Amino acid sequence: MAERDPIIAVFPGAFDPITHGHLDIIRRGSRLFNTLIVAVGRNPEKTELFSATERVELLRECTRDIPNVRVDSYEGLTAEYVRRQGARVILRGIRDNVDLRGELRQANTNLLVGDVETVLLMTSDQHALTSSTLIKQIVEIGGYQPDRLTRLLPEVVQRRLEKKLHEQERLKTQG
Repeated sequence: MAERDPIIAVFPGAFDPITHGHLDIIRRGSRLFNTLIVAVGRNPEKTELFSATERVELLRECTRDIPNVRVDSYEGLTAEYVRRQGARVILRGIRDNVDLRGELRQANTNLLVGDVETVLLMTSDQHALTSSTLIKQIVEIGGYQPDRLTRLLPEVVQRRLEKKLHEQERLKTQG
C-alpha cells in the first residue's frame, strides 16, 4: 500500500465565544486528522463579542494539550484559506437538521469552487443545543449566571466573558 501525505483539516468558525461543543468537535477531529487547524473567521452576519485576536488566544489556551491542533485566524473565503494551508478537508459540527441543511449546501459549494471535501461530525448529546449565539443572547439579556454557563463554556472563556461584560458595563456608565 502506498504511503499517503498527512491529512490536514481545517475547522473554521467564529468561535465567539468558544463552547464545550466546539472543543468536543476539536478533540474528536484531532483523532481523525494528522493536523487540525482551528481557523477563526469572521461572520459578517454576526456581531462579535471577542476580537479575532482574543478568540485565537482563548482557543490556543483551550487546546494547548492537543499536540496536532494549530489555531489561526483568516479573512476571506474559507475554501481559499484551506487551499493556502495545504489542507484537503473542512471539518464541521452538526447539531441538528437545520445545521445539516446549511452545511450540506456549503459543503457542495466548497467542493465545486475549491475542490475541498467536508467532513461533518455530529455533536455529542450534551452539546447538541449549545450555540455561541444563544450564549451571547443569554448574557446580553442579563441572564449571566456563572454557575449555569459552566456547563456550556470552558472556565477560561467564562472568566474572559465575565471580564468583557464588566468592561462593557463600565463603558456604558462612563459614556
